[in-house]
Amino acid sequence: MKVKQSKKETASVPQELLKELPHARHSMIIGIPKENNKLERRLAFTPEAVDMLVEAGHRVVLEESAGWGVNYSDVAYSEAGASITADKNQVFACDLVFKIAPPTLEEIERMKKRSTIFSMLQLPDISTELIQTMNVKQVHAVGYELISPDGITFPVRNSISEIEGAASISVASELLSNDKGGKGILMGGVPGVSPTEVVIIGAGVAGTVATRAALALGATVKVFDSDLRKLRKLQNDLGVPVFTSVFQPNVMVNAFQTADVMIGAMRYINDPVRYLISKEAIRTMKKGALIIDLRVNQGGCFETTSFLPADHPLIFERHGVLHYCVPNLSSRVARTTAMALSNIFVPLIVQMGEQGGAATFPTADSGFRSGLYLYAGKLVNNYVAKHFNLPAHDIGLFLSAY
Repeated sequence: MKVKQSKKETASVPQELLKELPHARHSMIIGIPKENNKLERRLAFTPEAVDMLVEAGHRVVLEESAGWGVNYSDVAYSEAGASITADKNQVFACDLVFKIAPPTLEEIERMKKRSTIFSMLQLPDISTELIQTMNVKQVHAVGYELISPDGITFPVRNSISEIEGAASISVASELLSNDKGGKGILMGGVPGVSPTEVVIIGAGVAGTVATRAALALGATVKVFDSDLRKLRKLQNDLGVPVFTSVFQPNVMVNAFQTADVMIGAMRYINDPVRYLISKEAIRTMKKGALIIDLRVNQGGCFETTSFLPADHPLIFERHGVLHYCVPNLSSRVARTTAMALSNIFVPLIVQMGEQGGAATFPTADSGFRSGLYLYAGKLVNNYVAKHFNLPAHDIGLFLSAY
């Protein structure tokens, strides 16, 4: 997309707006299906992102009404260059399929051999049977949370965590009100009234953003984590004093007893140790206190929220404490999430097209390679393989042919 400007005009235009999108050496067909879960509103691409992909020489096939959850019409996607279809088979027959929730058996059956499926890595929703079916189809499978260019930064995971950390405080403010069955207190309080006490378990990205949002509203915040380095980084990132502690039982129990809100934000993916807050600790909390678990789709942070059945109520009470357990909190702000994901995936696909497609791209891009948990149907990620008690293969052996 060329932009012509006079020399005078060019001086005031950001340089990136003047660059022409590289045209794909390997044109790909990208499928965007509609999610089956009624709670899942997120989408991987906005119409603006689709326009950029089409401009780069790729074709986009969108399932009819897939964009409704992010408040974009089929017309908006069509005008951006996408082909709109009601035929699921056509969407899943694409070279690349971008979902949010993990694929189902039915969806994998619709895919062609050696195509690539992108989705969130929600292991409780993935079965051994699904892995076996993807093996038969020789599917390449990418988990968004695994993508990392350096093993330290995780673009998708961090973006989702930022959104969910901020959203958790908005939800807490809402659920503390009388209208939602809460204690009828204001997040942060007012002069002459004690501020709301918020306890955050986990000092990662979500915990840091939640802490910042709660402090901005005037709440008192206490943050716990097993990793002292994360606690130190949180303090440095916030730039203001905040109570932090490692997992000291006596200190935690004292904090739980006075907490109005507790947010579970521990990260489990690729972590060697898994922690759960026991139900005995939850029993010590005040009646009417609120728990928000941001990791329900990873098995939960609390004993009262761990491995809930698929049909569990989103809001329930245990031991006098209100629990809010929505599997993907960023789905509440689906449009913001779609924009954030588009910013990550468009450059990835453009680069993939320049490098020859999904089959050869892992040799050139370490970030994409790290996101693969299945390559040609073979498990190539130790974390995922361990979950299913299956052997993991060295992806380098498969890539050596290219």
